[in-house]
Amino acid sequence: MRQTAGIGLIVVVIAALVASGCSSGQSDLQNWIAATKKKPGGRIQPLPEVKPYETYVYSAANLRSPFQPLGPNAGNGQASAQRNSRRNREFLEGFSLDTLKMVGTFKVGGNFYGLVQSKDGLVHKVQPGNYLGQNDGKVTEITGGRISLVEIIPDGLGGYIERPASLALAN
Repeated sequence: MRQTAGIGLIVVVIAALVASGCSSGQSDLQNWIAATKKKPGGRIQPLPEVKPYETYVYSAANLRSPFQPLGPNAGNGQASAQRNSRRNREFLEGFSLDTLKMVGTFKVGGNFYGLVQSKDGLVHKVQPGNYLGQNDGKVTEITGGRISLVEIIPDGLGGYIERPASLALAN
């Protein structure tokens, strides 16, 4: 019996210490609240002015739908560009355009000619009207540092579209 009385006394002492610890924490909070209340009050900023809503009328009935492909006849089952399958293929059409490298130009009379190196190492002369690459790339212009051409590529809808491309002079 004496042991249970000793344990009970210890429990009572611990409970008293815990209760006294909780009450002392409140005094710090009370002091902070009192100090905050003594400080002068600040001015509250006014609410920002709300701008009136401006309506917008979207009138794009006469414009192309952004969900239709580009091109004059694209999206209606007709091709805007045509590949010429009857044309005799030129030698440089057997190479992908990214494997061809422009290595120079020269001018004879008033005509510019481009020098293009294929991946087999041979250098070929091209002029406007010649074809390069595997997408019917027709040379349109040759300048001192660039060969410009127009390729005909599939548009994904069963037709073809024209895409500009170029070969720049290699450094």
